[in-house]
Amino acid sequence: MQLYGALMLFTTLSAACALRCYTCTATDPQSCTDTKSCPVIFNRCFSLRVDGYNMVTKGCQTSLACIGAVACCEGNLCNSATPTGPSVILLLVSSAMITLSL
Repeated sequence: MQLYGALMLFTTLSAACALRCYTCTATDPQSCTDTKSCPVIFNRCFSLRVDGYNMVTKGCQTSLACIGAVACCEGNLCNSATPTGPSVILLLVSSAMITLSL
């Protein structure tokens, strides 16, 4: 019975701690609203713009495959087209610092 409880706890924690990324293949990066909980082997979110076809692909990726045209980032939903969360705060703080220093 204790093994069953430990297994349930592990499953719940691993699902809660999994990386979440936007996933889509679309012509407009703003239209990527579907999210996915990445499998354990994937530790980055990625965006790839396909030149000549005016398409973007987003999803989960390993850090080893983050080379060339594949733009990778760390953190939940970091591959969005619009700044969210900590990146918005960083943008506001840096803007304020530049404004105050002038």
